[in-house]
Amino acid sequence: MSTLFTKIVRGEIPAYKVAENSKFLAFLDIRPNAKGHVLCIPKKEIDKIWDLEAEMYQELMRFTRCVAIALEKTVSCKRVGMAVVGLEVPHTHVHLIPLNEMGDMDFSNNVEMSDEEFKELAASIGSKVDL
Repeated sequence: MSTLFTKIVRGEIPAYKVAENSKFLAFLDIRPNAKGHVLCIPKKEIDKIWDLEAEMYQELMRFTRCVAIALEKTVSCKRVGMAVVGLEVPHTHVHLIPLNEMGDMDFSNNVEMSDEEFKELAASIGSKVDL
């Protein structure tokens, strides 16, 4: 059975896409810890990050770096934090979270955003991604 993220890759489920190339996709988390919380995933369904081939892992990190730089240019924050947890969806994903304090990394905290806010933020971050 396909994961939620594979369904997003296939276009079966909508997402607020930030950046995309032939191997990777970045989109806004719909339950964000902070405004601008982005998920970066390989399009290929692989459960654990350590199961990625070394080259694909490095490519995912390069892709994630480009998105993080764009995110930092878009959302006012002290840093962009990165986390790999992987318990919610069995598909490798890297969380990029704008941080102003350590509590922003607490996954039990979520901010509310409207559909319009998600769309505008995704477009704004995406316009600054230099892949």
